[in-house]
Amino acid sequence: MDLIIQGLSKTYGNGVKALDNVSLTIPTGMFGLLGPNGAGKSTLMRILATLQEADAGTVKLGDIDVLNEKDKVRRVLGYLPQEFGVYPRVSAYEMLDHIALLKGVTNTGERKGLVEALLQKVNLWEQRKRRLSGFSGGMKQRFGIAQSLIGEPKLIIVDEPTAGLDPGERNRFYNLLTEIGENVVVILSTHIVQDVQELCNNMAIINKGKLLYAGAPNDALKGLAGKVWEKSIAKSELERFMASGTLISNKLVAGKPVIHVLGAQRPEEGFASVEPSLEDVFFSHIHGSTNAPVNA
Repeated sequence: MDLIIQGLSKTYGNGVKALDNVSLTIPTGMFGLLGPNGAGKSTLMRILATLQEADAGTVKLGDIDVLNEKDKVRRVLGYLPQEFGVYPRVSAYEMLDHIALLKGVTNTGERKGLVEALLQKVNLWEQRKRRLSGFSGGMKQRFGIAQSLIGEPKLIIVDEPTAGLDPGERNRFYNLLTEIGENVVVILSTHIVQDVQELCNNMAIINKGKLLYAGAPNDALKGLAGKVWEKSIAKSELERFMASGTLISNKLVAGKPVIHVLGAQRPEEGFASVEPSLEDVFFSHIHGSTNAPVNA
């Protein structure tokens, strides 16, 4: 079941165009939505989650009109927002049982089996009696995934899920999302390139409400093959390269800027050709849309 977005636009009252005629087809599996803060990712997620109205466009999930059949969407939707509230004094089991009841699982035995299965799935069974206030960031995110899976959703939306997680928690979360994404549409909205590189077979990049790229990460990498050049430079040289219009990104290594430059040929002496990364793909598209380099 594909999610088909056509001509989606949203402008806020202050004149900010959060989405500008976005068209995108999202197939079953893990789909990464990349963009810097303020790119329009969260606006798109809220519209798809029926929490916000679009100004124009259409969205279809199979035969469901997402913009006009919100009740139908909510029956097949799992949503994990960037921040979600829980009752801190309630245990994980009690909270999940309550959410399942709110989602229409009224049979006590059926609900008990569902809650137990979900807690096992997200590896929280041993912590089921623990208050949610005592959960780590990663445990809260795994609980969030559990609640999003109630009702066997066809579309799961996950907004900035790994921000603030330590490497171990992030890897556990990656594994969980990968398992979930085998049979349903999972949209992973993030500004962390590694999330998409680790998880997604398809991706899109948006900035300032515009769709800049849509396709497979490997295809994007192939498009930059032989065109990314790296050099360590003095800080005094940075301004010159920033003005050149070819600088993709720069980062400090041992106190000196290491820059990546985009070009069909070696820019000048001292540059080495490097294998492009998904960060290079991301920064090159953002650079092209803003006419300004992005600091890594």
